[in-house]
Amino acid sequence: MAAMNPEGYSCEAAPLYGGRYDELPAQSSAPTMVQFTTVNITTEPPQDHIIWSLCCLVYLNPFCLGLAALIYSIKARDRKVVGDLEGARHYGSTARCLNIISTVLTSIAIFLFIIIFTKLIYLLTDISRQL
Repeated sequence: MAAMNPEGYSCEAAPLYGGRYDELPAQSSAPTMVQFTTVNITTEPPQDHIIWSLCCLVYLNPFCLGLAALIYSIKARDRKVVGDLEGARHYGSTARCLNIISTVLTSIAIFLFIIIFTKLIYLLTDISRQL
């Protein structure tokens, strides 16, 4: 009996749980109240990319993509004012894609223009040296 009960602990100090065996000993059979907590997650409003669209309209406008991007940006801003955040997100995403395409096409065109212009200048200087 000494091995089961270490010194300083008596047999009566261990509580014995009686009752039903299908529930945990600490559970009571009384109904419990469940408390709900509401968490408000504030998301940032969707972007309409209107400044980028204006720049694409004025400066970078191949195939009128800047105008289409500006139209979608205005639609996104209108949807945001009305409170339709999903619609604003959709129109803003379309405006962003059009702005990206317009910027990439214009960058490629400027890059090609610089390459062709430098080649042309090099060719003209080479021809003038030969004469």
